Amino acid sequence: MAIRQPAWHLPPRQIDQPVLKIFNSLTKTKTEFIPINGSHVKWYNCGPTVYDASHMGHARNYVTQDILRRIMSDYFGYDVHFVMNVTDIDDKIIVRARQNHLFTQFRKSATTLSADLLSQVSDAWGSYVRENVAKGLPNEEKPSRGEEEVRWPRIAELARDQNRKLECLKRDEKFDMHFTAANRTFAAIETARLALSANQSSGDTALRLVDESRDILASALDKKLKDTVTDQSVFRSLAAYWEGQFFKDMERLRVRQPDTVTRVTEYVPEIVEFVQGIIKNGYGYEFESSVYFDTGAFDASDRHDYAKLEPWSKGNRELLAEGEGVLSSTSGRRSASDFALWKASKPGEPSWPSPWGPGRPGWHIECSVMASAIFGDRMDIHSGGIDLAFPHHDNEMAQSEAYHECGAWVNYFIHTGHLHIEGLKMSKSLKNFITIDEILQRFTARQLRLAFLTQLWNAKIDFSESMMTGEVKALEATLNNFFAFVNALISAQEYEDQSGGEHYYNDDERELMKSLYDSKTAFRAALCDSFNTPEALKIIRDLVSRINIYINSRGRKLNLNLSLLEQCARWIGDMLRMFGLGEGQASEIGWGYEDEGPGGVNREETLMPYLRVLSSFRDGVRQLAIAKSDNALKEILKLSDKLRDDDLVSLGVALDDQEDGKALVKLVSPAELIKAREEKRLKLDAQAAKKAAAAEEVRQKRLAKMEKGRVHPEEMFRPPNVPEGTYTRWDEYGLPTATGSGEELSKNQQKRARKDWDLQKKLHEEFLAWKKEQESAGS
Repeated sequence: MAIRQPAWHLPPRQIDQPVLKIFNSLTKTKTEFIPINGSHVKWYNCGPTVYDASHMGHARNYVTQDILRRIMSDYFGYDVHFVMNVTDIDDKIIVRARQNHLFTQFRKSATTLSADLLSQVSDAWGSYVRENVAKGLPNEEKPSRGEEEVRWPRIAELARDQNRKLECLKRDEKFDMHFTAANRTFAAIETARLALSANQSSGDTALRLVDESRDILASALDKKLKDTVTDQSVFRSLAAYWEGQFFKDMERLRVRQPDTVTRVTEYVPEIVEFVQGIIKNGYGYEFESSVYFDTGAFDASDRHDYAKLEPWSKGNRELLAEGEGVLSSTSGRRSASDFALWKASKPGEPSWPSPWGPGRPGWHIECSVMASAIFGDRMDIHSGGIDLAFPHHDNEMAQSEAYHECGAWVNYFIHTGHLHIEGLKMSKSLKNFITIDEILQRFTARQLRLAFLTQLWNAKIDFSESMMTGEVKALEATLNNFFAFVNALISAQEYEDQSGGEHYYNDDERELMKSLYDSKTAFRAALCDSFNTPEALKIIRDLVSRINIYINSRGRKLNLNLSLLEQCARWIGDMLRMFGLGEGQASEIGWGYEDEGPGGVNREETLMPYLRVLSSFRDGVRQLAIAKSDNALKEILKLSDKLRDDDLVSLGVALDDQEDGKALVKLVSPAELIKAREEKRLKLDAQAAKKAAAAEEVRQKRLAKMEKGRVHPEEMFRPPNVPEGTYTRWDEYGLPTATGSGEELSKNQQKRARKDWDLQKKLHEEFLAWKKEQESAGS
């Protein structure tokens, strides 16, 4: 009988592995993520409409989407194909491009300040006040034509009253923006009138008027001359410029490039074909060279449902109008919910040929066509900001499902939450936005990403100064200090082997190892719970605290299990890098420093700054030793402190003096060290200033006291030290015996006078002694 192996039994699973669940806007619940094709994930993300500078809202959306994408690919290991569009033709782009073009031409013609130029600006201002500012005013305050200037002081007074201004903002949320533009132009008009009356008509004076009135003039010029703009490069150049700026901003924010970028202007033939397919399937109709989507026919179909994301918004005319754009016409539509698939172009608008005549794509159709061109009739994930859910994303799905005649074009819709700044909603249309360039002058890309990681990706964020300078910077400092300390301990081991033949794997180490693996398990569970990054960061923070407790329990000596410490630190660093927080080489322990440069290392450039500091320190010590002065030891200590506090700081080296007399060497960001040194210096300066102020206060009090003692006690009750006629008689010591009317002083009055006299006598003696002391010091 052949010898066989004993039977083997499948081990029972003690803990189930969590599965990834994503908050799906199509269900408003967390649903298990199941890709269509194994680990291959088709992901389409709505990109920017490029007509102005990128702002904090863009940062919130695209950095957050980048974090989710990194988690999917770098943590969960999905093979993600990430596609993002660029909307490079749109009503906003058309209007902004025309306005910029017409304003530039007008500005070139404004060579001198004239009555005609002033009249044009004044007329534009009056129209702007009636048509825009008046929207927020109560009926009794709205000016009619010709009354604008007369009523403007009253309007300005109303805008300064916070309570009344709030009422105006309720009537029109853009009131503050409109009033600010009008007020700036009104001031420019007044200044120009004064200049003209003083015969000051230079080109600079004219340009100041024009530039201060830009917003109002651009709008007026577009209304009057928009039909004259026929050069399509006007629109392309604006979009191309801002697209370039957008991607530069994304690079500064450490946002990965999309795998595929699509632009609307590159897909116009496909869009025309797509629209034809929708008409063929019975869900589109033509009217006066435009084509509209028939929401009624689509919704009536047994196979389809309109507005899957927000069915309650179907009749929201404000959202529907906003989705169609400012240049759209509502005539010819069968239903208020119907939207443009193809827009007939009017004079002053770009156009492409189509079966229905020259026109351009509607806003919603672009994403349907470009995503379908890349992914076909089904994708796993579609993402964007929550403000796009209706009507844009609902219309996207309706168009695509109408064209493909499918029941579900998108399986998972994920929407990032709104961004508020100090409690107020930020909006480009309200001109209350902070650009990415502006915010990166105050905070680093890492700090912004940390701020977004501390909040749920689909929740509203209230971005504030206190959040950034408090929670975010504290977390960053905690992690920086942790990595610097662990790296310093590991580096110290290379120079001192204190193992003593021990393994350093006892109860403390077993407990720490358990904490590491518990953290890994909890970290995975947090990310499986719809990318719960706030919880994931908390797990990392808690593990750092446990590691610090382990280190401190050993008195910061080298009898630590440094291999275990390195393992913990590397996992923490790897997870932070996975979130996109890393800098420098991924092989480093930690997350790197933001001032590290890419590329190879030049040995001379790297070593010489450190070698010069070392050589300078050696020279100083040698000179003191050769001089053999009595205070040489004291001077050497000063050199040592200078080396620690000044010379090495700019090189990013921190020396942490230990109880055993040996310094622990840390590599830290020079900027962090310089900042810490400056904060320490400012604190010491403040303490010194406070001490000096206290000493000066004491000195001034003493001077005041000495000045009071200058009067001899025998003269203190005589004029001019008391008013003339206060007393009429005095004794031999100068004490008063009779009042100004000749009456004898009462016993109480005499007693009070004697008490004051004794006190003055003591003060006068102190004054004489102080005066003698000052004279001696002077000689």
